[in-house]
Amino acid sequence: MESQSQVLERLRTAFESRVTIPEKFRRTQLTNLMSMIKDNEEQIVNALHKDLTKPKFEAILSEVEIVMNELHCALSNLTSWMQPEYVSKNLATKLDECFVRREPLGVVLIIGPWNYPMQLLIVPLIGAIAAGNCVVIKPSEVSAATDNLITELIPKYLSKDCYAVVRGGAKETQALLKNRFDHIFYTGSQAVARVVLQAAAVHLTPVTLELGGKCPCLIYGRVNATAAAHRLVWSKFFNAGQSCVAPDYVLCSKATCDALVPALRQVLEDFYGSDIQKSPDMSRIVTPKHWTRLMGLLNRTKGKVVVGGEHDEKDRYIAPTVVVDVTEDDALMEEEIFGPILPILTIESLEESIKLTKTKEKPLAFYVFSDESSVVKKVLENSSSGGFCSNDGIVHMALPGLPFGGVGNSGFGHYHGHWGFEAFSHQRAVMLRGWALEKLNALRYPPYSDEKLSWLRWTTSPKSCSIM
Repeated sequence: MESQSQVLERLRTAFESRVTIPEKFRRTQLTNLMSMIKDNEEQIVNALHKDLTKPKFEAILSEVEIVMNELHCALSNLTSWMQPEYVSKNLATKLDECFVRREPLGVVLIIGPWNYPMQLLIVPLIGAIAAGNCVVIKPSEVSAATDNLITELIPKYLSKDCYAVVRGGAKETQALLKNRFDHIFYTGSQAVARVVLQAAAVHLTPVTLELGGKCPCLIYGRVNATAAAHRLVWSKFFNAGQSCVAPDYVLCSKATCDALVPALRQVLEDFYGSDIQKSPDMSRIVTPKHWTRLMGLLNRTKGKVVVGGEHDEKDRYIAPTVVVDVTEDDALMEEEIFGPILPILTIESLEESIKLTKTKEKPLAFYVFSDESSVVKKVLENSSSGGFCSNDGIVHMALPGLPFGGVGNSGFGHYHGHWGFEAFSHQRAVMLRGWALEKLNALRYPPYSDEKLSWLRWTTSPKSCSIM
């Protein structure tokens, strides 16, 4: 069995041979990755069910289709992404060829999380392959079944010289981070992100961090309570709330809350039946440790549980739970919940609601539900978040054309579609110059004079010439 250093040496040798550079190679690897997903869809679904009791519907939608859409996007656009990007020139550079060239970074590391263990590992891998890198892939050991499956499949479908899976827990990951990479892409918690950053700083390695945060859902003005309840329940309790972009808490008026709670209760029954624990469409908490953390938050809340609250430790089950009369200093507002618990804070004015969200770190997503476009516009203009979506939840991350990533404590850097290609590329500035116009170039040579400076300022001014 290869050591970590041997794996990295093998990949770096492959990268330095330039085997990953041609478009044909990249396209072949992406096509093979597509075959991997198609050929093993049933195994992927089964692994996700073992790890999270994830329903087939949710597994296909979030872990298979999103990956396939990203692959189609990359394969359809790879040729254009790889083309040089020509830039505007001035008179002094009129005869030069000036462009931006996208080049692969080298050997990159992708560390995946457990909540969407296929999607959140493979989608950045698509960007890294498209950009021409060699990749070390580190699945989450928490989602063990998916970890096993990825470890088995990757060597069967992708080049063993250029792509490798490294497994293990915290100890193995810390050892891995001691190695020099050309880029590190991490999805997970802020606590581990700090460890990743510290390790990367030793080698001055650039990092993309995809984290989370308390994503607010602000409901204000005219709103259809039933429609809002359908979209809120689906986006909050999808994957049992274990989504970094799930609505974390709701801000609304007392009147809206009074209309929303019975609608939420009814929608939950419509979706999952009267005994939700028996529903095949509800996921489970990933591990006993995570279940205990969530129950600790629920037990410490000063709010009132009005929907759900049932739990079963042996089954790692927590019912979709709605808590009202929650205050800003409540236990449920201390950290990202990352589970099927939805606190509702009642605040009467839009301004106060926006103000409260600003007391929290910038979230990965911000949601506003309102029939009034002026409300949506005001919230958009007076908030900051990785992504923004009105009148729905989590769906914005499924579109390859939109960049996905955080800001502030919710992370930095982004990917999906072309953004993923850019994340793993070096944008190299290129000027190809010949020996013409030497008289014009002489303006920059000593002895200096005010006349030379005047002419030089004119020739380098954007006003002098603006051509590609």
